[in-house]
Amino acid sequence: MSLIVGLTGGIASGKSTVSNMISEMGIRVIDADIEARLAVEEGEPAYHKIIEEFGTDIVAATGDLDRQKLGNLIFHNKEKRLRLNEIVHPEVRRRMNEQKESAIRKGEKIVVLDIPLLFESELTYMVDKTILVYVDLPVQLQRLCARNSLSEHEARARVNAQMPLAEKIHLADATINNNGTVEETKSQLMNIMNAWLEENIV
Repeated sequence: MSLIVGLTGGIASGKSTVSNMISEMGIRVIDADIEARLAVEEGEPAYHKIIEEFGTDIVAATGDLDRQKLGNLIFHNKEKRLRLNEIVHPEVRRRMNEQKESAIRKGEKIVVLDIPLLFESELTYMVDKTILVYVDLPVQLQRLCARNSLSEHEARARVNAQMPLAEKIHLADATINNNGTVEETKSQLMNIMNAWLEENIV
């Protein structure tokens, strides 16, 4: 039986680093962000629905969606943002489920769904176990400022727009403290995966 693990975190918490570590272990990772990009490519059902909803102005000369224009359109308009999510999210879930079912049929022992908004979007029903990658707020702000060339004020605004990591800790089955070195993070990940694999085999 395959164990389906949901991996989540917060902005600049190091979730992508852990996701890459999992891939390097030979475990299938199905990434919600990648699937969200693929779901709105030209010709996909969501692509046509988005143009229907938001008009042809958001189509770039290449035929792809102009992400910046679409982003500007929904950033300050909650109603439009919700409408976009209503179009894209079901498609992303469908694509992820198809891949998950394919991995289960192939008998893969562990499959990881990398979902940034796992708790916020109430998608825990899609997985058996959850892992949260977290860092302390000062570390999160420092990394976000460095990574995205933001001021501390801008970084705080982005962090505050998400559910606090401290709240997510209580919701997760397992947590990885990513304040330290890459080696320390990897060691925590290996311990979690090995323990769950043993549980699943027994």
